[in-house]
Amino acid sequence: MTSQPTLTKTGNGPGDPTEPRSGLQAGLKNRHLSMIAIGGVIGAGLFVGSSSGIATTGPGILLSYALVGTLVVLVMRMLGEMSAANPTSGSFSAHADRALGPWAGFSIGWLYWFFWVVVLAVEATAGAAILESWIPAVPQWGWALIVMVVLTATNLVSVGSYGEFEFWFAGIKVVAIGAFIVVGGLAVFGVLPGVDADKAGVGNLVDHGGFLPNGPGAILTGVLLVVFSFMGSEIATLAAGESEDPQRAVTKSTNSIIWRIAVFYLGSIFVVLTLLPWNDPSLAEKGSYVAALDSLGIAHAGQIMNFIVLTSVLSCLNSGLYTASRMAFSLGERGDAPKAFARTTSRGVPMAAIIASVVFGFVAVFFNYKFPDSVFLFLVNSSGAVALFVWLVICFSQLRMRKIIQAEAPEKLVVRMWLYPYLTWATAALIVFVLGYMLTDTEHDGRKTVLLSLLVAAVVLAIAFLKQRLKERDEARDEVRAEV
Repeated sequence: MTSQPTLTKTGNGPGDPTEPRSGLQAGLKNRHLSMIAIGGVIGAGLFVGSSSGIATTGPGILLSYALVGTLVVLVMRMLGEMSAANPTSGSFSAHADRALGPWAGFSIGWLYWFFWVVVLAVEATAGAAILESWIPAVPQWGWALIVMVVLTATNLVSVGSYGEFEFWFAGIKVVAIGAFIVVGGLAVFGVLPGVDADKAGVGNLVDHGGFLPNGPGAILTGVLLVVFSFMGSEIATLAAGESEDPQRAVTKSTNSIIWRIAVFYLGSIFVVLTLLPWNDPSLAEKGSYVAALDSLGIAHAGQIMNFIVLTSVLSCLNSGLYTASRMAFSLGERGDAPKAFARTTSRGVPMAAIIASVVFGFVAVFFNYKFPDSVFLFLVNSSGAVALFVWLVICFSQLRMRKIIQAEAPEKLVVRMWLYPYLTWATAALIVFVLGYMLTDTEHDGRKTVLLSLLVAAVVLAIAFLKQRLKERDEARDEVRAEV
């Protein structure tokens, strides 16, 4: 029988000067955390990938976004409960370590790190393509290198500099999408002059083959196309460990995620679908947001959207490098990664963890340019389902962690999962269902993504169990020597 894991604290809370801090420092201000939380749900995938979802599902894509949004809200509520009780830079990986065992923390931590270092390459390439179109004198690989070096330098200076960059990156995204919703909404309801009244209107949701022109099954296909654009919502819980008041930061970001998803995702997609018919050719040709801006008669809509997408890409790169390095730091602290990863500079920066993460990112960028259809495609597909694996582990961690918190420190349950444990089990079942449905999807590479991700997960799990067995063997040997 295994003993229950106990709650530990990795850093001081406010007014608690007696407990030693980890090497990380509280360099993030409340305004940084607020904007990281808001901007974390607005990824470049929303701007770039929504057109394929609309083409596949029609207006029913709103239900796909609502379904995934609900899933994210529930998962974030669970994560918020655990992180508010025990803020740590390892977030769900550290919680899994305590709740499920070292194998779980090791596995999900390294899979999450792998996911984000691949994302670094994807986003660096996307940003480089936009920059090259503006300044073609610099080759695309050159722009990718410049962007990665600049943001690496930013992260190496201090966590405060990361927070400041992310504050402005996220701020631009929030203002842009907020303006889009307001202006688009005015146009839809006939307040804005110069808009084609024959095209714009709420009637677009049902007038072109109905709300579900491709049938109810298309909603699930839409889920597969949009689910990965939500990855990043959990960043605020990792960053909270380096804030002035971690518990308050986690509680605030958890409580606000419902309106953030409702406004930025559902609100903006609703505006796109009402400005133009879902089957308008311009949505596929130009991208959903560019086509919508064009329909409003806004000059240089494409360049405006390119700037917003570039900002989102830089934001994702900045946060991706931060997130990967903090996960590596947490793994190093727990002995699941080289000890050097847990060392910090005088400014509280885990330099080795950052450099290791960005080096792998550079290698992935190289693969993208040299072997885009083989090695890099494998990396992308094999990390694609990690988001769902992370959410599933959060569910199972919370099921056990609630009992541990209630037994040891019930006063720390300042955020509570609704209808525990029934809603937690229902969320886990929905995630498993989505993974299972992906296995039936051959048109959008869903099956390949799940199978390759499971293969990588199996390898990491095997390493985790081997590491645990070796550790137990060494401990048993030490006990025998001590008795002799």
